[in-house]
Order: sequence, then C-alpha cells, then structure tokens
Amino acid sequence: MESDLHDVRFLTVAEVAEMMRVSKMTVYRMVHSGELPAIRFGRSFRVPESAVTAVIERPIGESA
Repeated sequence: MESDLHDVRFLTVAEVAEMMRVSKMTVYRMVHSGELPAIRFGRSFRVPESAVTAVIERPIGESA
C-alpha cells in the first residue's frame, strides 16, 4: 500500500480549478458533494490527479 502512495500525484484546489477551467468554489462544491474525491491536509484539500482526469473524461451528463 505504501508504494502505491508514491505513485499518486496530489493537486491543490487551485490546480484542479485551473485544469478544469472552473472556479475554486466549484471545485470545493464538487469535493463536498463527493463528486470529486479529496484528502484533507490540515485546513486544505488535496485531490488525486487520477480523480481529476476521471471527472474530465467522464461523458457529459453522467454523474459520479
């Protein structure tokens, strides 16, 4: 399991917002609704890059 975490790249909310071309508030809403998985570090969130890619590649109209 530990070696799996070495392969995961975590992104900040700002980085996710830039990748998805949405506001940071939209990313926070997606995280809080469970649509976008995230890990909380202190008072901030980190999102696995693979989760962002999955949301971007998801067909329009298909929910999580």
